[in-house]
Amino acid sequence: MSGHTGIHYLRHYDRRNLRGDLMGGLTVTAYLIPQVMAYSTLAGLPPATGLVVVVVAMTIYALLGSSRLLSTGPESTTALMTAAVLAPMVTGDATRYAALATLLALLVGIYAIASGLLRFGFIGDLLSRPVLIGYMAGVAVIMITSQLGKVTGVDVAGNSFLEDIQSFTGNVVASGPSWPTVAIGLSVAALLLVFTPRFPRIPVPLIVMLLATVFVSAFDLTAYGVKTVGAVSFSGLHVGVPSFESGDVSLMLLPALGIFIVGYTDNLLTARAFVGRTGARVHNTQEFLAMGAANVGSSLVGGFPVSSSASRTVIAQASGARTQLYSLTAAVLVIVSVLAFGRVISAFPAAALGGLVIYAAIRLVDIVEFRRLWSFRRREFLLAITATLGVLLFDILYGVLAAVAISIIELLTRVARPHNAVLGQTPDVAGWHDVDDYAHAKQIPGLVVFRYDSPLFFANAENFTRKCLAALHAAEPPARWFLLNMEGNTEVDITGVDALEEVRAQCENTGVVLALVRVKHEVIEDLMIHGVGDRIGAERIFPTLPTAVAAYTAWLDEHPQP
Repeated sequence: MSGHTGIHYLRHYDRRNLRGDLMGGLTVTAYLIPQVMAYSTLAGLPPATGLVVVVVAMTIYALLGSSRLLSTGPESTTALMTAAVLAPMVTGDATRYAALATLLALLVGIYAIASGLLRFGFIGDLLSRPVLIGYMAGVAVIMITSQLGKVTGVDVAGNSFLEDIQSFTGNVVASGPSWPTVAIGLSVAALLLVFTPRFPRIPVPLIVMLLATVFVSAFDLTAYGVKTVGAVSFSGLHVGVPSFESGDVSLMLLPALGIFIVGYTDNLLTARAFVGRTGARVHNTQEFLAMGAANVGSSLVGGFPVSSSASRTVIAQASGARTQLYSLTAAVLVIVSVLAFGRVISAFPAAALGGLVIYAAIRLVDIVEFRRLWSFRRREFLLAITATLGVLLFDILYGVLAAVAISIIELLTRVARPHNAVLGQTPDVAGWHDVDDYAHAKQIPGLVVFRYDSPLFFANAENFTRKCLAALHAAEPPARWFLLNMEGNTEVDITGVDALEEVRAQCENTGVVLALVRVKHEVIEDLMIHGVGDRIGAERIFPTLPTAVAAYTAWLDEHPQP
């Protein structure tokens, strides 16, 4: 395992960080108790499950993770994805639902650990920035609609965004909302939106939740349909390998993969955001292993898939935390809180937890980033909107797969039609430059220097051939040498090399000498294995442009223009 883990930092602990870590742990505990309970209900599980899971996940990450500040545990996106996967499959069987949730966590953990051992760090880059922004906005909308029943008291029986909207609108017209429930839910969301950003060091969610609890109790609103969380304790905790039916594993493999990709991307982006604040590097392999172990741990206590929480991480940093000791402190304080104040926690209004989820969802919609995409490039803004619509129309699981597909298609589109240039020299700037960029650039008569700025592979092979031949045929006076500058061709596949062979054959048929310059050593080996390298000839492969030009000048002396 490369880099330092939480165990290393704890072994070499700097006592000057103790006060900040303890204060950070206390503040994060006050924030996370209502938060993880809300996310547990979002996942379709009892609120107490989130409290158990966060203790296990934070403890494991504190020991194995590479980030000093990242807070791991129940998180809105993975919780919602869990519900989106399981709700259509399981109806009315809470035991089977819980078993499949733990299986999802176990499979996510296995995916993460396997990816770490195989060093699949690129998985964290599968979602481009515009697609990730759009995806999170779609998730936010689904989170809000999923809480409509909790914050209005209206029965909502849908299993997707569109079904939720249809069910809600039909039932709210038929039976009407529970106005005390609406008041509690929307008031909590509004108070959190107003006060949380202004007072980041104060546990606003806990304070608002306690106020809602006092309000419900003082006016006996449970008699008017306001529901509370119910019993919260560790008494029913089951530790062990989750039980599931035969065939469940194959059923959950694809959903778990989608949750894993989103969870790991969220983990990595959040951890990297705090690198500059702690000075500690984030190591992809360790993040895989830490996330995997946290999810396996969650499955062993009857939990659900977990990732990281940016909001808790920000609060920890703002409260003075500097190491993962704050996570261990928070884990201990959660246990103490449940044991000592379980009766108070059980009186939390369910509508208030729904309001907290709505607040978290609104925070996921990054309006500033949408505006930045619009001002930077309309195409990237449209990618974000497409990702949002993909999540809403195809549901969240297929939405993430669609988001990954969109990112890959965008990448292929860019490299399939890359920049290319005929190069010349200008007296004002040293070197060789695109003649389209420099009006006074001059070409050496009979020598066409061409550069194609992309790896050569199946997606751009035809485009490469077409651009090379177009540059060759447009040369004036007619080309005698076609010098291909391959500094941008960092990788090749057999389709790309076949395209190079086609260019070579066309040059040979028209009496033009094909030469290569600035070719990577690995690429030369591929050209030789393919055979095109031998047909071009080692004497026509040059390390620098000056040596290639000198060879052309010497060739002209031996082959004067007829």
